[in-house]
Amino acid sequence: MTALNKPVHIIGGGLAGSEAAWQLVTRGVPVVLHEMRPVRKTDAHATEGLAEMVCSNSFRSDDYENNAVGLLHEEMRRMNSLVMAAAERHKLPAGSALAVDRDAFSDDITATLSNHELVTIEREEIAGIPPKDWDNVIVATGPLTSPALSEAVLNLCGEEGLAFFDSIAPIVYKESINFDKAWYQSRYDKGDSADYINLPLSKEQYDTFINDLGEGEKIEFKEWEGTPYFEACLPIEIMAARGPETLRFGPMKPVGLQSPHTDERHHAVVQLRQDNKLGTLYNIVGFQTKLKHGEQVRIFKKIPGLENAEFARLGGLHRNTFLNSPLVLDGELRMKADPRLRFAGQITGVEGYVESAAMGLMTGLFAANDILGKSVMPPPATTAFGALINHITGGADAKTFQPMNVNFGLFPPLAERTKKKERKPAMSKRALIDLAEWMEKLAGE
Repeated sequence: MTALNKPVHIIGGGLAGSEAAWQLVTRGVPVVLHEMRPVRKTDAHATEGLAEMVCSNSFRSDDYENNAVGLLHEEMRRMNSLVMAAAERHKLPAGSALAVDRDAFSDDITATLSNHELVTIEREEIAGIPPKDWDNVIVATGPLTSPALSEAVLNLCGEEGLAFFDSIAPIVYKESINFDKAWYQSRYDKGDSADYINLPLSKEQYDTFINDLGEGEKIEFKEWEGTPYFEACLPIEIMAARGPETLRFGPMKPVGLQSPHTDERHHAVVQLRQDNKLGTLYNIVGFQTKLKHGEQVRIFKKIPGLENAEFARLGGLHRNTFLNSPLVLDGELRMKADPRLRFAGQITGVEGYVESAAMGLMTGLFAANDILGKSVMPPPATTAFGALINHITGGADAKTFQPMNVNFGLFPPLAERTKKKERKPAMSKRALIDLAEWMEKLAGE
Protein backbone atom coordinates (compact mmCIF):
# COMPACT_ATOMS: atom_id res chain seq x y z
CA MET A 1 0.00 0.00 0.00
CA THR A 2 1.56 3.31 -1.07
CA ALA A 3 1.45 6.53 0.90
CA LEU A 4 -1.29 7.91 -1.32
CA ASN A 5 -3.68 5.01 -0.87
CA LYS A 6 -3.25 4.43 2.84
CA PRO A 7 -6.67 4.93 4.41
CA VAL A 8 -7.74 7.81 6.58
CA HIS A 9 -9.04 6.53 9.90
CA ILE A 10 -12.22 8.25 11.07
CA ILE A 11 -13.25 7.72 14.68
CA GLY A 12 -17.00 8.18 15.04
CA GLY A 13 -19.83 7.43 12.63
CA GLY A 14 -22.13 10.33 13.43
CA LEU A 15 -23.04 13.18 11.09
CA ALA A 16 -19.52 14.65 11.08
CA GLY A 17 -17.72 11.32 10.63
CA SER A 18 -20.10 10.17 7.90
CA GLU A 19 -19.72 13.43 5.99
CA ALA A 20 -15.93 13.36 6.33
CA ALA A 21 -15.86 9.80 4.99
CA TRP A 22 -17.96 10.78 1.97
CA GLN A 23 -15.73 13.73 1.08
CA LEU A 24 -12.66 11.49 1.19
CA VAL A 25 -13.97 8.53 -0.81
CA THR A 26 -15.48 10.74 -3.52
CA ARG A 27 -11.93 12.02 -4.04
CA GLY A 28 -10.56 8.48 -4.25
CA VAL A 29 -9.12 8.28 -0.74
CA PRO A 30 -9.99 5.08 1.17
CA VAL A 31 -11.49 5.30 4.65
CA VAL A 32 -11.70 3.09 7.72
CA LEU A 33 -14.68 4.31 9.75
CA HIS A 34 -14.54 3.24 13.40
CA GLU A 35 -17.93 3.32 15.16
CA MET A 36 -18.18 2.00 18.72
CA ARG A 37 -21.92 1.30 18.63
CA PRO A 38 -23.24 -1.35 19.29
CA VAL A 39 -20.07 -2.67 21.00
CA ARG A 40 -20.29 0.27 23.39
CA LYS A 41 -23.58 2.17 23.69
CA THR A 42 -24.11 5.82 24.60
CA ASP A 43 -26.64 7.51 26.87
CA ALA A 44 -28.45 9.12 23.95
CA HIS A 45 -28.32 6.86 20.87
CA ALA A 46 -31.09 4.34 20.22
CA THR A 47 -29.67 2.50 17.18
CA GLU A 48 -26.35 1.44 15.68
CA GLY A 49 -26.98 3.36 12.45
CA LEU A 50 -24.57 5.95 11.10
CA ALA A 51 -25.54 9.63 11.33
CA GLU A 52 -28.26 8.98 13.93
CA MET A 53 -30.05 12.17 15.00
CA VAL A 54 -30.63 11.94 18.74
CA CYS A 55 -31.91 15.33 19.96
CA SER A 56 -34.25 16.53 17.22
CA ASN A 57 -35.13 15.69 13.64
CA SER A 58 -34.68 19.26 12.42
CA PHE A 59 -31.77 20.89 10.59
CA ARG A 60 -33.44 24.23 11.38
CA SER A 61 -34.08 26.98 8.81
CA ASP A 62 -33.56 26.24 5.13
CA ASP A 63 -33.80 29.91 4.12
CA TYR A 64 -30.31 30.60 2.74
CA GLU A 65 -30.94 34.28 2.02
CA ASN A 66 -31.99 35.33 5.51
CA ASN A 67 -30.67 32.70 7.89
CA ALA A 68 -27.07 31.67 8.54
CA VAL A 69 -27.86 27.97 9.02
CA GLY A 70 -29.87 28.03 5.78
CA LEU A 71 -26.81 29.51 4.10
CA LEU A 72 -24.70 26.70 5.54
CA HIS A 73 -27.21 24.21 4.04
CA GLU A 74 -26.72 25.81 0.63
CA GLU A 75 -22.93 25.86 0.89
CA MET A 76 -22.93 22.19 1.86
CA ARG A 77 -25.19 21.30 -1.08
CA ARG A 78 -22.75 23.04 -3.44
CA MET A 79 -19.91 21.04 -1.89
CA ASN A 80 -21.60 17.68 -2.63
CA SER A 81 -22.69 17.01 0.95
CA LEU A 82 -23.86 13.49 1.73
CA VAL A 83 -25.88 14.76 4.71
CA MET A 84 -27.75 17.41 2.72
CA ALA A 85 -28.50 14.99 -0.12
CA ALA A 86 -29.93 12.42 2.29
CA ALA A 87 -31.90 15.13 4.10
CA GLU A 88 -33.47 16.20 0.81
CA ARG A 89 -34.52 12.63 0.05
CA HIS A 90 -36.18 12.17 3.45
CA LYS A 91 -37.47 15.64 4.35
CA LEU A 92 -40.73 16.19 6.19
CA PRO A 93 -43.08 19.19 6.24
CA ALA A 94 -41.74 21.74 8.76
CA GLY A 95 -42.58 25.21 7.47
CA SER A 96 -39.42 27.04 6.49
CA ALA A 97 -37.27 24.51 8.37
CA LEU A 98 -35.60 21.36 7.02
CA ALA A 99 -36.78 18.37 9.07
CA VAL A 100 -36.27 14.72 8.18
CA ASP A 101 -37.52 11.23 8.93
CA ARG A 102 -34.59 10.44 11.20
CA ASP A 103 -34.67 6.64 10.80
CA ALA A 104 -34.88 6.75 7.00
CA PHE A 105 -32.18 9.42 6.94
CA SER A 106 -29.79 7.31 9.03
CA ASP A 107 -30.58 4.14 7.05
CA ASP A 108 -29.82 5.98 3.80
CA ILE A 109 -26.40 7.20 4.94
CA THR A 110 -25.54 3.84 6.51
CA ALA A 111 -26.34 2.04 3.25
CA THR A 112 -24.46 4.57 1.11
CA LEU A 113 -21.24 4.26 3.09
CA SER A 114 -21.52 0.52 3.80
CA ASN A 115 -21.85 -0.21 0.08
CA HIS A 116 -18.99 2.05 -1.04
CA GLU A 117 -15.92 0.14 -2.21
CA LEU A 118 -13.50 2.53 -0.50
CA VAL A 119 -15.20 2.42 2.92
CA THR A 120 -14.43 -0.14 5.61
CA ILE A 121 -16.58 0.05 8.74
CA GLU A 122 -15.11 -1.30 11.97
CA ARG A 123 -17.46 -1.71 14.94
CA GLU A 124 -15.08 -1.06 17.84
CA GLU A 125 -14.21 1.48 20.47
CA ILE A 126 -10.98 3.42 20.04
CA ALA A 127 -10.04 3.84 23.68
CA GLY A 128 -6.91 5.96 23.37
CA ILE A 129 -4.71 7.97 21.02
CA PRO A 130 -4.55 6.10 17.67
CA PRO A 131 -1.35 4.17 16.87
CA LYS A 132 1.46 6.04 15.10
CA ASP A 133 1.00 4.12 11.84
CA TRP A 134 -2.39 5.81 11.45
CA ASP A 135 -0.83 8.89 9.89
CA ASN A 136 -4.14 10.56 8.96
CA VAL A 137 -6.90 10.49 11.55
CA ILE A 138 -10.17 12.40 11.92
CA VAL A 139 -11.66 12.33 15.40
CA ALA A 140 -15.40 12.87 14.95
CA THR A 141 -16.63 11.33 18.17
CA GLY A 142 -19.00 14.18 18.86
CA PRO A 143 -20.31 15.29 22.23
CA LEU A 144 -20.62 11.66 23.39
CA THR A 145 -16.92 10.80 23.15
CA SER A 146 -16.07 7.71 25.18
CA PRO A 147 -14.42 8.56 28.52
CA ALA A 148 -11.18 6.73 27.64
CA LEU A 149 -10.65 8.53 24.33
CA SER A 150 -11.74 11.85 25.78
CA GLU A 151 -9.22 11.60 28.59
CA ALA A 152 -6.44 10.57 26.20
CA VAL A 153 -7.12 13.50 23.86
CA LEU A 154 -7.28 16.00 26.68
CA ASN A 155 -4.04 14.69 28.17
CA LEU A 156 -2.37 15.06 24.78
CA CYS A 157 -3.47 18.64 24.18
CA GLY A 158 -2.66 19.69 27.73
CA GLU A 159 -5.91 21.57 28.25
CA GLU A 160 -8.75 20.69 30.53
CA GLY A 161 -11.90 19.86 28.60
CA LEU A 162 -15.08 21.83 28.93
CA ALA A 163 -18.45 20.19 29.43
CA PHE A 164 -22.14 21.08 29.21
CA PHE A 165 -25.48 19.34 29.51
CA ASP A 166 -27.58 18.60 26.44
CA SER A 167 -31.21 17.56 26.66
CA ILE A 168 -33.74 15.63 24.59
CA ALA A 169 -37.41 16.50 23.98
CA PRO A 170 -40.25 13.97 24.36
CA ILE A 171 -42.01 12.41 21.34
CA VAL A 172 -45.79 11.84 21.28
CA TYR A 173 -47.91 9.44 19.19
CA LYS A 174 -50.07 11.63 16.96
CA GLU A 175 -53.13 9.39 17.36
CA SER A 176 -53.17 10.12 21.09
CA ILE A 177 -53.48 13.91 20.60
CA ASN A 178 -56.93 15.44 21.18
CA PHE A 179 -57.77 17.44 18.06
CA ASP A 180 -60.88 18.87 19.68
CA LYS A 181 -58.35 21.22 21.26
CA ALA A 182 -55.30 20.93 18.97
CA TRP A 183 -54.98 22.31 15.45
CA TYR A 184 -52.50 22.43 12.54
CA GLN A 185 -50.78 25.72 11.76
CA SER A 186 -47.31 27.17 11.21
CA ARG A 187 -46.59 30.44 12.97
CA TYR A 188 -47.76 33.26 10.69
CA ASP A 189 -48.77 30.49 8.23
CA LYS A 190 -45.21 30.10 6.94
CA GLY A 191 -44.20 27.08 4.85
CA ASP A 192 -47.26 24.99 4.02
CA SER A 193 -49.05 26.86 6.86
CA ALA A 194 -49.99 23.60 8.62
CA ASP A 195 -46.69 21.98 9.50
CA TYR A 196 -47.07 22.05 13.29
CA ILE A 197 -49.66 20.78 15.76
CA ASN A 198 -50.58 23.50 18.27
CA LEU A 199 -51.90 23.22 21.81
CA PRO A 200 -53.31 26.38 23.49
CA LEU A 201 -53.01 27.31 27.16
CA SER A 202 -54.99 29.87 29.14
CA LYS A 203 -53.22 32.04 31.71
CA GLU A 204 -54.40 29.75 34.50
CA GLN A 205 -53.19 26.64 32.67
CA TYR A 206 -49.87 28.29 31.86
CA ASP A 207 -49.33 29.37 35.48
CA THR A 208 -50.06 25.82 36.65
CA PHE A 209 -47.58 24.47 34.09
CA ILE A 210 -44.83 26.86 35.24
CA ASN A 211 -45.48 25.92 38.87
CA ASP A 212 -45.37 22.20 38.04
CA LEU A 213 -42.04 22.60 36.23
CA GLY A 214 -40.56 24.22 39.29
CA GLU A 215 -41.88 21.65 41.76
CA GLY A 216 -41.48 18.54 39.58
CA GLU A 217 -38.93 15.94 40.67
CA LYS A 218 -35.77 16.09 38.57
CA ILE A 219 -32.76 13.90 37.84
CA GLU A 220 -29.84 14.37 40.23
CA PHE A 221 -26.36 14.59 38.69
CA LYS A 222 -23.95 14.64 41.63
CA GLU A 223 -20.55 14.41 39.91
CA TRP A 224 -21.79 16.56 37.03
CA GLU A 225 -22.81 19.48 39.25
CA GLY A 226 -21.29 22.75 38.12
CA THR A 227 -21.27 21.77 34.43
CA PRO A 228 -22.86 24.62 32.43
CA TYR A 229 -25.83 24.10 30.10
CA PHE A 230 -25.61 25.10 26.44
CA GLU A 231 -27.87 28.13 26.01
CA ALA A 232 -29.51 26.96 22.76
CA CYS A 233 -30.66 23.66 24.24
CA LEU A 234 -31.75 24.52 27.79
CA PRO A 235 -34.06 22.17 29.70
CA ILE A 236 -37.53 23.71 29.80
CA GLU A 237 -37.56 23.89 33.60
CA ILE A 238 -34.29 25.84 33.56
CA MET A 239 -35.86 28.38 31.19
CA ALA A 240 -38.96 28.58 33.39
CA ALA A 241 -36.80 29.25 36.46
CA ARG A 242 -35.45 32.39 34.79
CA GLY A 243 -38.86 34.02 35.07
CA PRO A 244 -42.54 33.11 34.62
CA GLU A 245 -42.76 34.85 31.25
CA THR A 246 -39.60 33.31 29.74
CA LEU A 247 -41.38 30.42 27.98
CA ARG A 248 -44.10 32.74 26.62
CA PHE A 249 -41.37 34.63 24.80
CA GLY A 250 -39.54 31.43 23.80
CA PRO A 251 -40.81 28.02 22.63
CA MET A 252 -44.37 28.67 23.92
CA LYS A 253 -44.91 32.11 22.38
CA PRO A 254 -48.52 32.46 21.15
CA VAL A 255 -47.97 35.11 18.48
CA GLY A 256 -48.87 34.22 14.89
CA LEU A 257 -51.11 31.33 15.98
CA GLN A 258 -54.90 31.16 16.35
CA SER A 259 -57.05 28.11 17.07
CA PRO A 260 -60.01 27.48 14.73
CA HIS A 261 -61.90 26.17 17.78
CA THR A 262 -62.17 29.57 19.50
CA ASP A 263 -61.83 33.30 18.93
CA GLU A 264 -60.12 33.82 22.27
CA ARG A 265 -56.48 34.92 22.31
CA HIS A 266 -54.08 32.32 23.65
CA HIS A 267 -51.86 33.07 26.61
CA ALA A 268 -49.30 30.47 25.45
CA VAL A 269 -49.06 27.75 22.79
CA VAL A 270 -47.15 24.45 22.75
CA GLN A 271 -46.02 23.34 19.29
CA LEU A 272 -45.34 19.79 18.11
CA ARG A 273 -43.28 19.05 14.99
CA GLN A 274 -43.55 15.94 12.79
CA ASP A 275 -40.78 13.48 13.67
CA ASN A 276 -41.15 10.68 11.10
CA LYS A 277 -42.21 10.40 7.47
CA LEU A 278 -45.34 8.44 8.31
CA GLY A 279 -46.54 11.34 10.42
CA THR A 280 -47.27 9.10 13.39
CA LEU A 281 -44.75 10.72 15.76
CA TYR A 282 -44.46 14.37 16.86
CA ASN A 283 -41.82 15.89 19.12
CA ILE A 284 -42.69 18.67 21.55
CA VAL A 285 -40.72 21.70 20.39
CA GLY A 286 -38.45 23.19 23.04
CA PHE A 287 -39.41 20.66 25.72
CA GLN A 288 -35.94 19.30 26.46
CA THR A 289 -36.05 18.34 30.11
CA LYS A 290 -34.34 16.80 33.13
CA LEU A 291 -37.68 15.95 34.80
CA LYS A 292 -37.99 12.33 35.87
CA HIS A 293 -40.06 10.24 33.46
CA GLY A 294 -43.06 9.89 35.77
CA GLU A 295 -43.12 13.64 36.32
CA GLN A 296 -43.00 14.30 32.58
CA VAL A 297 -46.09 12.17 32.02
CA ARG A 298 -47.96 13.80 34.93
CA ILE A 299 -47.11 17.39 33.98
CA PHE A 300 -47.29 17.20 30.19
CA LYS A 301 -50.67 15.46 30.24
CA LYS A 302 -52.11 18.61 31.85
CA ILE A 303 -51.48 20.47 28.59
CA PRO A 304 -54.79 20.84 26.67
CA GLY A 305 -54.78 18.24 23.89
CA LEU A 306 -52.32 15.91 25.64
CA GLU A 307 -54.74 14.58 28.29
CA ASN A 308 -54.52 11.08 26.77
CA ALA A 309 -51.07 11.42 25.27
CA GLU A 310 -48.96 8.32 24.72
CA PHE A 311 -45.22 8.94 24.60
CA ALA A 312 -42.96 7.12 22.13
CA ARG A 313 -39.99 8.61 23.98
CA LEU A 314 -39.71 10.74 27.08
CA GLY A 315 -37.18 13.51 27.51
CA GLY A 316 -33.71 13.01 28.88
CA LEU A 317 -30.40 14.65 29.60
CA HIS A 318 -26.77 13.75 28.95
CA ARG A 319 -23.40 15.42 29.28
CA ASN A 320 -21.55 16.65 26.23
CA THR A 321 -17.84 17.46 26.03
CA PHE A 322 -15.83 19.65 23.69
CA LEU A 323 -12.30 20.92 23.17
CA ASN A 324 -11.05 24.41 23.92
CA SER A 325 -10.48 24.66 20.18
CA PRO A 326 -9.06 28.21 19.97
CA LEU A 327 -6.09 26.94 21.99
CA VAL A 328 -5.63 23.40 20.68
CA LEU A 329 -6.65 23.41 16.97
CA ASP A 330 -5.09 25.13 13.97
CA GLY A 331 -6.89 26.61 10.95
CA GLU A 332 -7.01 23.20 9.25
CA LEU A 333 -8.74 21.67 12.31
CA ARG A 334 -5.56 19.79 13.26
CA MET A 335 -4.46 19.32 16.84
CA LYS A 336 -1.40 21.49 17.39
CA ALA A 337 0.12 18.87 19.70
CA ASP A 338 -0.26 16.09 17.09
CA PRO A 339 -1.06 17.41 13.55
CA ARG A 340 -1.91 13.94 12.18
CA LEU A 341 -5.15 14.26 14.20
CA ARG A 342 -7.93 16.38 12.78
CA PHE A 343 -11.16 17.02 14.68
CA ALA A 344 -14.70 17.40 13.36
CA GLY A 345 -18.21 17.87 14.71
CA GLN A 346 -19.42 19.02 18.08
CA ILE A 347 -16.22 18.04 19.88
CA THR A 348 -14.66 21.11 18.17
CA GLY A 349 -17.15 23.49 19.81
CA VAL A 350 -19.64 23.95 17.00
CA GLU A 351 -23.23 23.28 18.03
CA GLY A 352 -25.96 21.67 15.97
CA TYR A 353 -26.39 18.89 13.44
CA VAL A 354 -25.64 21.08 10.42
CA GLU A 355 -22.58 22.72 11.91
CA SER A 356 -21.21 19.33 12.98
CA ALA A 357 -21.68 17.85 9.52
CA ALA A 358 -20.13 20.96 7.96
CA MET A 359 -16.97 20.54 10.02
CA GLY A 360 -16.91 16.88 8.95
CA LEU A 361 -17.09 18.02 5.34
CA MET A 362 -14.19 20.41 5.87
CA THR A 363 -11.95 17.87 7.61
CA GLY A 364 -12.64 15.33 4.88
CA LEU A 365 -11.73 17.88 2.23
CA PHE A 366 -8.60 19.05 4.09
CA ALA A 367 -7.38 15.48 4.66
CA ALA A 368 -8.00 14.48 1.04
CA ASN A 369 -6.15 17.49 -0.35
CA ASP A 370 -3.29 16.90 2.06
CA ILE A 371 -2.93 13.28 0.93
CA LEU A 372 -3.32 14.11 -2.77
CA GLY A 373 -0.67 16.84 -2.65
CA LYS A 374 -3.08 19.72 -3.17
CA SER A 375 -3.30 22.98 -1.28
CA VAL A 376 -5.25 22.90 1.96
CA MET A 377 -6.95 26.27 1.71
CA PRO A 378 -9.51 27.02 4.41
CA PRO A 379 -12.61 28.67 2.93
CA PRO A 380 -12.95 32.47 3.12
CA ALA A 381 -14.19 33.85 6.44
CA THR A 382 -17.04 35.48 4.50
CA THR A 383 -18.59 32.04 3.91
CA ALA A 384 -20.55 30.08 6.52
CA PHE A 385 -17.87 27.37 6.42
CA GLY A 386 -15.10 29.88 6.92
CA ALA A 387 -16.92 31.87 9.60
CA LEU A 388 -17.33 28.74 11.73
CA ILE A 389 -13.73 27.57 11.28
CA ASN A 390 -12.41 31.04 11.99
CA HIS A 391 -14.48 31.28 15.17
CA ILE A 392 -13.46 27.96 16.71
CA THR A 393 -9.79 28.18 15.73
CA GLY A 394 -9.07 31.68 16.95
CA GLY A 395 -11.99 34.05 16.53
CA ALA A 396 -13.40 33.11 19.91
CA ASP A 397 -11.80 33.96 23.25
CA ALA A 398 -10.31 30.74 24.64
CA LYS A 399 -10.98 31.91 28.20
CA THR A 400 -14.74 32.04 27.64
CA PHE A 401 -15.11 29.56 24.76
CA GLN A 402 -18.56 27.93 24.54
CA PRO A 403 -20.31 25.91 21.80
CA MET A 404 -21.66 28.10 19.00
CA ASN A 405 -24.27 27.74 16.28
CA VAL A 406 -23.55 29.41 12.96
CA ASN A 407 -24.89 32.98 12.89
CA PHE A 408 -24.26 36.15 10.94
CA GLY A 409 -22.48 37.64 13.94
CA LEU A 410 -19.52 35.37 13.09
CA PHE A 411 -19.16 36.84 9.57
CA PRO A 412 -16.97 39.84 8.68
CA PRO A 413 -19.05 43.01 8.23
CA LEU A 414 -20.03 44.13 4.75
CA ALA A 415 -17.71 46.59 3.06
CA GLU A 416 -20.54 48.99 2.26
CA ARG A 417 -23.28 50.37 4.49
CA THR A 418 -26.47 48.40 3.98
CA LYS A 419 -30.00 48.78 5.29
CA LYS A 420 -30.75 46.40 8.13
CA LYS A 421 -33.36 44.38 6.22
CA GLU A 422 -30.93 43.95 3.31
CA ARG A 423 -27.90 43.00 5.41
CA LYS A 424 -28.45 39.24 5.72
CA PRO A 425 -29.31 38.70 2.03
CA ALA A 426 -26.21 40.74 1.13
CA MET A 427 -24.01 38.63 3.40
CA SER A 428 -25.45 35.45 1.91
CA LYS A 429 -24.91 36.69 -1.65
CA ARG A 430 -21.30 37.61 -0.82
CA ALA A 431 -20.76 34.20 0.81
CA LEU A 432 -21.95 32.22 -2.20
CA ILE A 433 -19.87 34.33 -4.62
CA ASP A 434 -16.76 33.85 -2.47
CA LEU A 435 -17.51 30.14 -2.05
CA ALA A 436 -17.73 29.71 -5.84
CA GLU A 437 -14.38 31.45 -6.34
CA TRP A 438 -12.77 29.30 -3.65
CA MET A 439 -14.20 26.11 -5.16
CA GLU A 440 -12.90 27.15 -8.56
CA LYS A 441 -9.39 27.57 -7.14
CA LEU A 442 -9.59 24.12 -5.55
CA ALA A 443 -10.75 22.56 -8.80
CA GLY A 444 -7.98 24.30 -10.76
CA GLU A 445 -5.16 22.54 -8.96
